[in-house]
Amino acid sequence: MAVDQNTQNPLARVLRFTFAHWRRHPLAVTVAIGAVVSSTAIDVVLPIFAGRMVDAIAAGGGGFDAALTALLTIVGLGIVYVALRDTVFRAIIRLTTRIMQAMTQEAFWRVQRFSTDWHANSFAGATVRKINRGTWAMDLLNDVILVELLPSVLVLLGATALLAARWPIMGVAVAFGVALFLLLSLILVLRYVAPAARLANEMDSKLGGNLADSIGCNAVVKTFGAERREDAFIARTVEIWRSRTIRTWHRGTNSGTTQNLLMVALNGMVLGIALWLWSRGQATPGDITYVLGTYALIHGYLRGVGMHVRNLQRAVNDMEELVDFMDQPLGVEDRPGAPEIAVAAGRIDLDAVTFRYQGQRDPIYDDFSLAIAPGEKIGLVGHSGSGKSTFVKLVQRLYDIDGGAIRIDGQDIAAVTQESLRRQIALVPQEPILFHRSLAENIAYGRPEATLEQIIDAAKQAYAHDFIERLPQGYQTPVGERGVKLSGGERQRVALARAILADAPVLILDEATSSLDSVSESLIQAAVEKLIVGRTTIIVAHRLSTVQKVDRILVFDRGRIVEQGTHAELVKREGGHYRALFEHQAMGLIDGQEAA
Repeated sequence: MAVDQNTQNPLARVLRFTFAHWRRHPLAVTVAIGAVVSSTAIDVVLPIFAGRMVDAIAAGGGGFDAALTALLTIVGLGIVYVALRDTVFRAIIRLTTRIMQAMTQEAFWRVQRFSTDWHANSFAGATVRKINRGTWAMDLLNDVILVELLPSVLVLLGATALLAARWPIMGVAVAFGVALFLLLSLILVLRYVAPAARLANEMDSKLGGNLADSIGCNAVVKTFGAERREDAFIARTVEIWRSRTIRTWHRGTNSGTTQNLLMVALNGMVLGIALWLWSRGQATPGDITYVLGTYALIHGYLRGVGMHVRNLQRAVNDMEELVDFMDQPLGVEDRPGAPEIAVAAGRIDLDAVTFRYQGQRDPIYDDFSLAIAPGEKIGLVGHSGSGKSTFVKLVQRLYDIDGGAIRIDGQDIAAVTQESLRRQIALVPQEPILFHRSLAENIAYGRPEATLEQIIDAAKQAYAHDFIERLPQGYQTPVGERGVKLSGGERQRVALARAILADAPVLILDEATSSLDSVSESLIQAAVEKLIVGRTTIIVAHRLSTVQKVDRILVFDRGRIVEQGTHAELVKREGGHYRALFEHQAMGLIDGQEAA
């Protein structure tokens, strides 16, 4: 039985994710850990030579050689220590940047392939924030584990063992104090600070999503003069973010203060034991120097441990959401070893298809069958919610069906790769979306190897060439985010040019002329009539005038085809669904002309 990722300990999940990335770079990890262990060993033994130098000095002139030897050893070990630490940082730089690169690419790979439902329910801004925050958290996490926590643990264990070997009572006292400090630090961070930090991060992601949503819809805000309303909306979100962040930071401060008080108590205990040993003649001045140096080392690392544990938890909190969606299933996935589809004729068959959206009780399609012949022109009409758009999404395999099969040229689309399937289908949506790139790049998106001459030819066929030539940079003009620099009609013509250049055997037009003026519409309609020749074409029609010349019109109602035939056949049927739709649109047009 599969384990629910969300029920597992976040620290364990994040560490497992991190170590999985470490295993991809064994050399860098080995060099880093080896250099850390070696440099830490030097840190631990240096106080021994400091103590020997003090004893040699206390012995008078006869101890000069011993003192000099101790001094040279300290300097030599110091130089080696610096070289080792330099090696640590260079290895970690190599390791971390490679992991961050892989994390960004893999996260983007998954986001690109998540299902349509996932994207419909996710803020793009929040997703970007999770990826950025999680990726940079890996930098902090690697530093905390390799540069801070690992040497801290080694120093605490090594120094405590050396003290215990010389004075058992000192070793027991230090071991008890260190263990108590570490246990309390972990409890404070994991049980007290972490829950508040998790809530603060959730609100940080929500704030990023709300900001992106409001900024992305700025045209709507301006249309309704709603700037102050959006200001207030964001202000409420920021206030909640602020209150949660303040609580997290206060808890972190409380945790740090508690740890500092423990440090003071441990300091007093160690110094008291050292003074007691000296008073009993069990410790020389050099021994006291060694104890003070070792405790200063332990104290420094212990003080750091509290901060490192806090940073560890912060990194875990920042990575948790990224790890969450790295563990999520894609929704619609290619089968292992799926081949690419090969489409020649463009025949489409839906065989006993059953489909329902997630969370719906009743299916949209129930045992639905349809055959579209190669090169046939099909019009889909019907009221909103009748299943037209769902039909198009299923043919593109944006969703997996619950039963039956969809085949193109006899090949089950669920058994081939999604990329190869969608490369065989050119779509002109009702509301085209363009990249904030040049017009040439947008037109060539379905065929990136196209030459400029081919791009221009496609633009001419879509009647987009003239307006593109009037732009300051012509085909190199950036179109703005989602194409906002162009009018709706211009975006539509660019989308049509993109479909023309893609030259796919299956064409889907979702009311491709809806955003055009009457003159442009007639020109585009002529271009569309040329484009559909020899291609299997599906036209989703909101205005029935766009499907009057197709081979067959399918009238949808609640996921069923209630009528089919040509325009001439269907408009003659008394009491028919299509005739009712046609008369309703014709009456609206007449009323509009009379009102004008």
